[in-house]
Amino acid sequence: MDVEIVGRALSSLPEDDDHPYRTGPWRPQTTEWSAEDLDVVEGEVPADLDGIYLRNTENPVHPAIRLYHPFDGDGMVHVVGFRDGTAFYRNRFVRTDGFLAEQQAGEALWAGIADRPALSKRADGWGARTRMKDASSTDIVVHNGTALSSFWQCGDLYRLDPLTLDTRGKATWGGAFPADWGVSAHTKTDEHTGELLFFGYATEAPYLRYGVVDGTDRLVHHVDVPLPGPRLPHDMAFTDNYAILNDFPLFWDPELIAQGKYASRFHPDLPSRFAVIPRRGDTTQIRWFEADPTYVLHFTNAYEDGDEIVLDGFHQGCPEPPDPKGEGVYQRMFRFLALERMQTRLHRWRLNLATGQVKEEHLSERHTEFGMINPGHGGRPYRYAYATTQKTGWFLLDGIVRHDLLTGAEERYALPEGVYGSETAMAPRVGSTAEDDGYLITLTTDMNTDRSECLVFDASRLTEGPVARIRLPERVSSGTHSTWAPGTSLPGWRDRDAHEAPGAVGL
Repeated sequence: MDVEIVGRALSSLPEDDDHPYRTGPWRPQTTEWSAEDLDVVEGEVPADLDGIYLRNTENPVHPAIRLYHPFDGDGMVHVVGFRDGTAFYRNRFVRTDGFLAEQQAGEALWAGIADRPALSKRADGWGARTRMKDASSTDIVVHNGTALSSFWQCGDLYRLDPLTLDTRGKATWGGAFPADWGVSAHTKTDEHTGELLFFGYATEAPYLRYGVVDGTDRLVHHVDVPLPGPRLPHDMAFTDNYAILNDFPLFWDPELIAQGKYASRFHPDLPSRFAVIPRRGDTTQIRWFEADPTYVLHFTNAYEDGDEIVLDGFHQGCPEPPDPKGEGVYQRMFRFLALERMQTRLHRWRLNLATGQVKEEHLSERHTEFGMINPGHGGRPYRYAYATTQKTGWFLLDGIVRHDLLTGAEERYALPEGVYGSETAMAPRVGSTAEDDGYLITLTTDMNTDRSECLVFDASRLTEGPVARIRLPERVSSGTHSTWAPGTSLPGWRDRDAHEAPGAVGL
């Protein structure tokens, strides 16, 4: 392995830090690396695996003003690239405006999600609830040859070189970027049209907006999706002809918002609502469908089946878990991160465009989340979803599940005790034709050996274990989302100089 340190961030975290989501598997990194020809610990890198796996981490470098939530950490993006049977690695902080300001100040300047905005030391900021730091740490996609990192509470989209991870500034869309609200995490890319679909939300009417960016990075569509009040949408879905947005009955308490407080409440007397709009449709064309009350963080896919839209995602049986009386503040705060407490299961809704009716069913009784699919089947019929299981009571991913949505069969690969993974992207094999002909990729955080590896599995034979274990130069902190981009979609991919380690850049 040819390794170079190219940067370090200033950190003021105490050496005796005891926060459960800044220690152990969540211990943050401050060093930026570039590594060529990664060491293969076991197996071999498949020669027909060609492209990059991108994954973000919430990576704090300063103590919170008061309470730290793991979603507050600064965005750090990791890339493992695969080409000609070899692999390389990079990790870089996203140089957001907030990150750079706090690096200069040497302390946190904005209050996190668990605190009141009024605690922020600066009056400006980002986010639907205002006065937050746009950490750009939630999601990562590749559109038009550029990686885009995003923040779950809405903010800027930061543009990254997908090979070097250098920050290239913010998305502007030719001056049309909706900077007043920003854009939420979980933008969607359609391989077949080259489009980027997105939404943004705020505490002011109309509360939700939806838009489309074309394959040349131009904003070509942006419309209001009026809601009854402020909501907390986290994801969306799309089909060949439609976009699907949502209005779930878990949202900020309006009375508390008036007091400058932002606490979400579940309203079981209200239905879940899905907005179906033609991909380039206007507000008058929105159709609303009502379903049983729940909350969904993430959808896996949607597609059209005759008169119906089939929508799959992770249904929460208990969106507001009971407050664990007698436990500490962290246990109370983080009960919303535990799959078994929220009773999160893969679920299907059928929205009938002819009758307006909705049918729904569980697709699995297993608690899973963070579903991924073969990206070529986005918005189209599909059979397989690859999800993760979680360590009981913790936001730590301890296994991978292959859901066969045709037969209902499930296979699980359990990571060893003390080893935790990441959202597992599906990378189609070069020249593949079958949906499951490809590889699953995840990064691990191994607390037994204090190191990290990239694991590569045959997507059709998950339970046989990884076909390659690739060592990374440093233990990676646990994180959230990931994506896969084939080499054919990346400018300069066949030019080795485009991804070789640059000189030290510092912070």
